[in-house]
Amino acid sequence: MAEKRDYYEVLGVDRSASQNEIKKAFRKLAFQYHPDRNKQPDAEEKFKEVSEAYAVLSDNEKKQQYDMFGHAGISGRYSAEDIFRGANFRDIFTEFGFGDDILGRIFGGLFGGGFGFNFQRAQTGPRRGSDLETRIEVTLEQAATGTEVEISLNRLKKCGRCGGTGVEPGTELRTCPACNGRGRIERRTQSLFGQMIRVVTCDRCEGRGEIAETPCRTCRGGGLEERRTRLNVKVPQGVDDGTQLILRGQGEDGPFGGRPGDLYVTVRLKPHPFLIRRGNDIIYEAEVNFAQAALGTSIDVPTLQGEKPLKVKPGIQSGDIVRMRGDGMPGRFGKGDLLVHINVVVPKKLNRKQRKLIEELGKEFEEGKRRAWWWR
Repeated sequence: MAEKRDYYEVLGVDRSASQNEIKKAFRKLAFQYHPDRNKQPDAEEKFKEVSEAYAVLSDNEKKQQYDMFGHAGISGRYSAEDIFRGANFRDIFTEFGFGDDILGRIFGGLFGGGFGFNFQRAQTGPRRGSDLETRIEVTLEQAATGTEVEISLNRLKKCGRCGGTGVEPGTELRTCPACNGRGRIERRTQSLFGQMIRVVTCDRCEGRGEIAETPCRTCRGGGLEERRTRLNVKVPQGVDDGTQLILRGQGEDGPFGGRPGDLYVTVRLKPHPFLIRRGNDIIYEAEVNFAQAALGTSIDVPTLQGEKPLKVKPGIQSGDIVRMRGDGMPGRFGKGDLLVHINVVVPKKLNRKQRKLIEELGKEFEEGKRRAWWWR
């Protein structure tokens, strides 16, 4: 058998560590190695190791004996049960969301089953229904104003023939022979520290403690049947691509009266022919010819509310951005803007008249540059 590691080394603290530092170190390691979170093969053993170290170092009397005599001062003075008794595991694990059933499972069967903790066992009763996932597509305009989308999906609902009991009408329930009506069963395994007892929901009666004498013909005793269901999903304004909406209680029904699961709806934005979303801002690529860019003009810009006129100032350059404030997507702190990216388009082909006019314009520009140089 491997030699026990120093308790201070196990928790990663100095011998001068305060009780607060010891508790903080244990809290971190217990969360890291908890068997329900960490699926590594040695996680359970490490969890027990840090738990034992904390049980000793958090108790002033045991800590004093350990500081003076090491492991010999503990094993020679305290039994295995005495080492753990009094350690305040419950409050620490409650912070992590681990209930008394977890504590009972981890510690209840240690050291041959003689451990004296009074832990509650696994929660009984029907299990919760399964969660479901689906996707919907909305346009950019719908996302801007909010909308409602009807969806259709298959999900398990309470059986219409037996009312969800799983019992053929006219027959009765009887006590489950697997759990004797308790709704839970114990599973025992042997480990280095002794016998481990895990209390789980009975898989035969699904935790209700009773089974159907004659199963329902429609659901075959499961209490559920698949149905095609239509739902209306409310899409809030400003929703972005990839947003997940949660419809509580709209998943599958739990068997035998268990509470229903949830429905997770992922929103996808359909590509817009002209507009691109960037956060709460909308981008539009506008093209103007070089005459419009030089003289200024007015163009129609497609927005989420329809087309709007935009004045383009004379002398605008390709790559300039004109901001239309408040024409973007709604957000937590108001609406974004519509950013119009200006692209000055140079024609690739000219007719004879156009060429002549541009040549004259070019000569005028050159003459203007010479005059400017002469007077400088």
